[in-house]
Amino acid sequence: MIDLDKWQEIFETIRKNKLRTILTGFSVSWGIFMLIILLGSGNGLQNGVLDQFKRDAMNSLWIYSGRTSMAFDGMQPGRRIQFTNEDYTRTKDSGLDVDKISSRYSIYRNNVISYKSEYVSYEIIAVHPDTEVLENTTSLKGRFLNDVDINQFRKVVAISTILEDALFKKEEPVGKYIKINGIPFQVIGVFTDHSDRDLQRVYVPVSTAQRVFNGANRISNMSFTTNTNDIEALQQMENHLRKSFAARHKFDPKDRRAMWINNNMEGYQRTMALFSGIRIFVWIIGAFTIIAGIVGVSNIMIIVVRERTREIGIRKALGATPKSIVALILLESVLITSVAGYMGLVMGVLLLELLAPHTQIEFFMNPSVDLSVGLQATAVLVIAGLLAGFFPAWKAANVKPIEALADE
Repeated sequence: MIDLDKWQEIFETIRKNKLRTILTGFSVSWGIFMLIILLGSGNGLQNGVLDQFKRDAMNSLWIYSGRTSMAFDGMQPGRRIQFTNEDYTRTKDSGLDVDKISSRYSIYRNNVISYKSEYVSYEIIAVHPDTEVLENTTSLKGRFLNDVDINQFRKVVAISTILEDALFKKEEPVGKYIKINGIPFQVIGVFTDHSDRDLQRVYVPVSTAQRVFNGANRISNMSFTTNTNDIEALQQMENHLRKSFAARHKFDPKDRRAMWINNNMEGYQRTMALFSGIRIFVWIIGAFTIIAGIVGVSNIMIIVVRERTREIGIRKALGATPKSIVALILLESVLITSVAGYMGLVMGVLLLELLAPHTQIEFFMNPSVDLSVGLQATAVLVIAGLLAGFFPAWKAANVKPIEALADE
């Protein structure tokens, strides 16, 4: 049990050695502070990138058409590849591991949406019902598109919460009619989406849009989900799709500009592997920062013991035991490293909290860190300080009083 007198003595020692105490505390605080900032920044970057993947189904492939860049079968490069309903049907019935699938026809003309006296301009996307899964949308009111809407060419529309606020204010939208480029469509549901980008659009049946907006059998792109997570199987699926599309549209399967495929699962797995490397790198930097703090504490503790050798001799001459002398020195070390480590932890967490509301950008959001990591790092520094001070303190405490008093 450390009595009040010893606490007063410790604080008096700290007061008389302000510079030494400040340097010791700074090395500890800086190590913890940098570790927290590094880990928080790494988590913020990971959160931002993972948020991008949440915008669409993780296990999805997205197929887009382009222009040929290679001559093929007597045809010159530069041809525009136009997907059609046949591509959707052939892919759906291809025998591949296709789960949810949708084609898409984007309407770029005017894009004026109105209700009574309110007019707005949003993306008009014609899709199949499985888009609800592919785009990770959630219906809040009414429903999303269904197969009956597609088969019967219904003029129905699912709108986002943003469009609901813009057009209907506090009026109930489901069942009402809005005009899309001057043509009435009945609102069947209101959806929300994880992505702000996807809230800037409305969804209509692809079959209806092709008829109403002169789309014929054209589609802009298509996407589908798959149940496999194996990268090799997914790559084989991509190769099969390229050959199939190339045969129908007469382009070289090796021509990547004629058709390109975005494989979300492959991108996700590669990104996770990248972040594993980033985490290792951050921990290496953090470890070296902590080691620098440990070295600083160790060196100062050795100096402290050397400076107090004569004082230790006097204490022993007055009857102090080696155990009490060592406990006094180590208690001072624990006090300084604990307080300094906690200050570094608090400053790091506060900085992350201050930055969090201002860092909601596309690839960086919610920088945060597990407090247990900071506490564990502080504990490591405290233990290092104890070990650094124990051995020289124990050695000095066991020196004969006369030898300690003669120490220069």
